[in-house]
Amino acid sequence: MSFFADLWAFMRTRKKFWLLPIILMMALLGGLVVLTQGSAVAPFIYTLF
Repeated sequence: MSFFADLWAFMRTRKKFWLLPIILMMALLGGLVVLTQGSAVAPFIYTLF
């Protein structure tokens, strides 16, 4: 949890709040791939990129 606290402190002090949506979307896509084990969602993720 200290990683997230350090990341938040970095974004707060450097005024880099635009990083928050990017990090959240990466975490959601990563969690989706991990939860579905990559096989069922792969065609949909490939169309996004």
